[in-house]
Amino acid sequence: MLGRWLGAAVDGHYRAIMVRPTFRHAAAVCLLGLTVAACSPTIDTRGNLAEKARLDQIQPGVSTRDDVAVTLGTPSTVGTFDPNTWYYIGSRTEKTAFFRPEVVERKIVVVKFNEDGTVATLNEMDHNAGQQVELVERTTPTAGRDMNFIEQMLGNVGRFSGGNTGLRQPGVGGQRR
Repeated sequence: MLGRWLGAAVDGHYRAIMVRPTFRHAAAVCLLGLTVAACSPTIDTRGNLAEKARLDQIQPGVSTRDDVAVTLGTPSTVGTFDPNTWYYIGSRTEKTAFFRPEVVERKIVVVKFNEDGTVATLNEMDHNAGQQVELVERTTPTAGRDMNFIEQMLGNVGRFSGGNTGLRQPGVGGQRR
């Protein structure tokens, strides 16, 4: 049986009263649950955040490309001008409700290899090593002029004639009908 018993003193006697949950109670509990769930942050991990234990397994001068690939996985990107440089890029963000995501952790691991395929250097960079890049908002100019919808529609009036176009019809021997 749904409900709960409440004790109440009536005329000096203690009596048990049963209170049944109503739609109002259920709605209040659901609303409270949704409010608490909306306030808990959503954590997103993007890329490859290499843990310290995995990075400690890579030894410069000893580990090979295959060892690095097995330990850290495939790189996020390879150097454009130097294929002997691998980059592992990852970040972790938290977002609460409708607020903007906040970067909790950002890490870039740079692995450089010698010509023989062994690790030469292993560098870790965090979000403090990054630089803020300002975006430039410009538009590319185009030739011509801007026309609104009505100018475009009226610009086509008179360009097409409904009469004879002077084209020959195939299969008639070049004669007009």
